[in-house]
Amino acid sequence: MSNYKHSLLTLAIAAAGFSCSISAEEANQQLAQQEEQVSTGSNTSKTREEVEVIEVKGFSSSLIKSLNDKRFADTVVESISADDLGALPDVSMADALTRLPGISAVRTGGQASEINIRGMAGGFVFSTLNGREQVSTSGQRNIEFDQYPSELISSASVYKSPKVSLIEGGVAGTVELKTASPLKAKETHNFTVNARGMYNDRADEIPNGQETGDRFSLSYQGKFLDETLGVAFGFARLYQPSVSTQFVGLAYNKQADVDGVSETEPNELISEGFEMQHRGGEETRNGYMAAIEWVPTDKLTVKADAFLSKFDTEAFARGFRVKLEGDGAAIGNPVINDNLVIGGTFNRKTNGNTRVELVNDDNTDNDEVKSFGFNVDFEATDELTLNFDVSHSSADSVFKNGLLWALVAEDATVANPVLDTNVSISYLLNGLNLPDVGFNQEAAFTDVNRVMVSKYGIYPYINSDEVNAFKLDGKYELDNPVISSIEAGVRYSEREYSNDRQVFEYGSDGAFLSSQPPLRLTDDMVDVVNFSGNFSHFPSYLAIDADKALNAWFPQGIPQPVQTWGTGNTGILESQRVSGGPDTAWSVLQSGEVYEDVMAAYVMANLDTEFFSIPVTGNIGVRMVETDQYASDLTDVGGDATLGAQNITDAAGLVNTRYKPGIIGQTYRDYLPQMNLNFAITDSDQIRFAAAKVMSRPPIDRLASNTSYTINELTGQVNGSSSNSPFLKPFYATQYDISYEKYFTETDGAFVAAVFYKDIESFINTFTITDFDFAAAGFPIPQYVPGTEPGNPDGLPPVTTTPGDYTTAVNNDKGGYIRGAEIAYTQVLKFLPSFWQGLGFSGSYSYTESEIQQQVSLGAQTIDITLPGLSKNVMTATVFWEYEGFETRISGRYRDNFVSEQVAVEAQTVNFDGETVIDYQASYQINDNFGVLFQVNNLTDEPTKSYFGEEANTGTIQFFGRQYFVGANYTF
Repeated sequence: MSNYKHSLLTLAIAAAGFSCSISAEEANQQLAQQEEQVSTGSNTSKTREEVEVIEVKGFSSSLIKSLNDKRFADTVVESISADDLGALPDVSMADALTRLPGISAVRTGGQASEINIRGMAGGFVFSTLNGREQVSTSGQRNIEFDQYPSELISSASVYKSPKVSLIEGGVAGTVELKTASPLKAKETHNFTVNARGMYNDRADEIPNGQETGDRFSLSYQGKFLDETLGVAFGFARLYQPSVSTQFVGLAYNKQADVDGVSETEPNELISEGFEMQHRGGEETRNGYMAAIEWVPTDKLTVKADAFLSKFDTEAFARGFRVKLEGDGAAIGNPVINDNLVIGGTFNRKTNGNTRVELVNDDNTDNDEVKSFGFNVDFEATDELTLNFDVSHSSADSVFKNGLLWALVAEDATVANPVLDTNVSISYLLNGLNLPDVGFNQEAAFTDVNRVMVSKYGIYPYINSDEVNAFKLDGKYELDNPVISSIEAGVRYSEREYSNDRQVFEYGSDGAFLSSQPPLRLTDDMVDVVNFSGNFSHFPSYLAIDADKALNAWFPQGIPQPVQTWGTGNTGILESQRVSGGPDTAWSVLQSGEVYEDVMAAYVMANLDTEFFSIPVTGNIGVRMVETDQYASDLTDVGGDATLGAQNITDAAGLVNTRYKPGIIGQTYRDYLPQMNLNFAITDSDQIRFAAAKVMSRPPIDRLASNTSYTINELTGQVNGSSSNSPFLKPFYATQYDISYEKYFTETDGAFVAAVFYKDIESFINTFTITDFDFAAAGFPIPQYVPGTEPGNPDGLPPVTTTPGDYTTAVNNDKGGYIRGAEIAYTQVLKFLPSFWQGLGFSGSYSYTESEIQQQVSLGAQTIDITLPGLSKNVMTATVFWEYEGFETRISGRYRDNFVSEQVAVEAQTVNFDGETVIDYQASYQINDNFGVLFQVNNLTDEPTKSYFGEEANTGTIQFFGRQYFVGANYTF
C-alpha cells in the first residue's frame, strides 16, 4: 500500500476524475534535490516558475512542491496547477481561483464569473494567458473567467504583488493563466478523457427548463524526436441548463408626497417597481487549445500556441414586471422606511400609467475568444538570454436582448380591444425574504381572452475587441554578490474596441396603439405557469412562445434591428421625417470605436545576497508606460457646416445633418517603480516585503466618446451628458505587502500570515453639475433653438447660457486606503495511523477594510456605497481524506456583504448580502487508468440576495438550485 496523502487542490482535482499517486519516498527525493540546488548556490529563480504552486498529482509531491515553490518565489503570489490537461475539476477558472486566499467571486446565474481580489472588483484585475494580455467579451478590462474551461488550463497564478517584468494593469492583482507546455510533460505520451453528466434540482420549477447537462473533454500531450518536439491539444465541451427563480426590486426613481407632510420633509422616494420571474436557458461552451514546442538546440526554444473558446447562451425570463409609476398613482396605506416607500396599495389614476406587464424575454449571447502566440527563447551567450514574443487576442460578442410585453385588456376577443385600466397593486417588502404581493387583475393573468401582446423590442449589443502585441525581453547573468542578474524589455501593443447598438421596436409597453395594434393570443401560443416552493404565493401567469407570437404578429417576416437615427429624429432630412415617428438616435450615438496604443519598457535587478547573515532574494526595478488613447466622436454642432457638420447616413438610409465626426483623446506617460524582498530568517521561516506603484486603466468601454446635449424647444434649456470619456486617466495606487511564512518540519503543511495596504489616488466618478455653462465650456451652442429660421420668426425662445445640468465622468481626487490581513493554514496529518494519513485541512481567512465611500445615483435616490467588490471577511475551508484510491472532500467559501451590480431593467448598484457556498466531491480510482466521481455544487442551494442601502429595501432574491455531477475519466 502506498503511503501517500492529498492536498486540498489535489483532492479537488481527483474528485473531478483524476487521481494518481506518488510515494512519500519519491517526493522526499524531489525535495532533497531541490534543497541541494539551494545549498550549492544555484539560483532557483532562474530555473523554476516564480509562483506558489499547489500541484495536483499525488498529495506528497504536490504539497512538498507547493511549499518549496512558495518558499522560493520572488513575489506575493497564489497558484494552482495540474500536471495534465483535464485535471482541474471546476466548471471554469473562476471557480478554481476562488479556492485561493483573499479571492472571492461574484455569481452570475449561479456561476462564478467575475473574481474580486483583496476587496477590489473585477475591473481592477488584469489577466494574461501565457503572459499575454487578454481582451474580454464584456466590454470591460477584466476577462470573463467562465469563458476559460478549466480542462484546458494547466496552471493559474494570482500575483498580489507585481514585478516590473509583468504587464501593467492590475491594481487589485494580476491573474496569469497558462496552457500546457508539452515538453514539460513527465510522460512521453499523455492522453486523458473526461465525461460527466449534470442535473439541476430546480429545473423542474422553470417553464421549459432543462434539468440535465453534460461535460466532456479530451486532451493529448506528446514528445517526439528525442524529446525535442512536443505537441499538445485539448477540447472541452460544456452543456448546462441555466435556471433560477427570482424577485428583483427596482431602483427608487420616483418622488411623491406620500405621508402628507412635504412642507417640512422632502418627498418620499418610490421604487420603479419590481419583477417576479422564472429564468432559464441553455449554455454551450466549446473550448480548444493547441501548442507546438521545438527545441532544435539547447540554446533555442520555439513555441506556438492557440486558444479558442465559443460560449453561446440562450436565455429566457417569464413572469411579471410591475411598474408602479408612483408619482402618478393613488397610494394607500404606505409603509415608509427612512423616506423610502417599501409597501402600500397603488391604484392607477385616470391619466396614470401604473400597470402589470407580463414579461416574456428571450436573449441570446454569442461570445468568442481567440488567443494566438509565437515565442522564441534564445540563449545568445552563457550570460545573455533573449526572448521574443508576438501575440494576438480578440473577443467578439453579440448580445441580443429581445423583449415581449403583454398587458391585460378588458376583452381581447373584440375587434378593437382596450386596455384594462382598473389596476390595483399591493405589496410589502420583507427585507431579505420574499415580499407579500397582491393584484386585483390576478385572475386575468392566465386568461387568453384578457392578455394581449402589446410591444416587441430587440436591442442588440455588438462588441469587438482585439489587441496585437510585440515584446522583447533580455536577461543578463552577473557574477555579483548582490545583483544576480539584470532584466530589461520593451513591449508595444495596439488595441481596438468597437461597440455597435441596434434597435427595433413595435407597439407600446404601456398602452394599446391603434397604429401598431396588439396581438391576440391563441391557446397554442401559451402555457399556464405556476410559481412553486418559496415563491408559491406569487400569482400564476401565461408564458408565451415568442416565436409563435412573433410569426403571427409579423406574417411577412419578423423585422430585424438596425442602427438608426429614427424617423422621428429632428436632425434628419425633412423629406425623411415622420411626425410622431421613433427617435432612436441613441443607437448611433452609443456606437463607436476606442483606440489604445501602449509602449512600455522596464529594467529590473534580481537580488541574491545576504543582510546581516540573512539570505535575501527578490528584485527591484521600474516600468515606464506611455499610452495613447483615442475614440471616435460625434459632436452636435447644430448642422452648422462651418463648424464641421456633415451628412451622416445610418443603416436604414436616414441622413442626419447635425453632427461633426472626429477623433479625440490624449497621451500620457507613467513610471511604476516596484520592489520585492524575501528574507530567509531560518530554514523554515521567511518574511516578505513588497512595495509598488500600480495602475489600472479605465474600462475600455468607458473611453468611448458619447458627449451629447439637448435643447428644449419650449424653454431653450440645455442639458448634456458625457458618462464616458476618452480623457479619463487610470486608477493609481501605491501598495505595500508584508508576510510571514512558517513551514512545518515535523509534518506537511505551512502557516502564512500577511498584511497589505493600498493607497488609492482616485476613482472614476459620474456626477451631475447643475447650472452648467455649456457655451463657456466650448460647446457649439446656437443663439436660438435649432431648426428655427434665421432671425427666429417663429418666436421660439433663445437658448440660455447657463441653463441646465451636465452629467459627466471624471477622475476625482477622493481616493483612500484599502488595508487588510490574510492568514492561511494547511496541514496533512501524516503522523496519524496509516488509515488516517490522508486526512487533512486547508483554510484561509482574509479581512479587508477601506475608508473609501462613493455616491451613486439610482433614479431619485442617492446612496453611499463602499468600494465595489469589497467584503470585509472572506473565508475558505476544506476538510479532505484519501485512502487507497478513494478521495472525498467538503469545502466552503464564505464572503460577507459587498457592493456590486444587479441586472434588472438596467444594471443597478446594490449591496449584496453575505453568502456561503458549499461543495462536495468524492472519487474512486478503480485502477491506474480508470476512475469515477460524484460531485455536488452549491450543496445548500445558497441564494443571491441584495438590497438598496438597507436590508429593508429589497433588491434581488434569486435561487439557482444544486448541481449534481456523475462521471468517469480515463487516462493512459
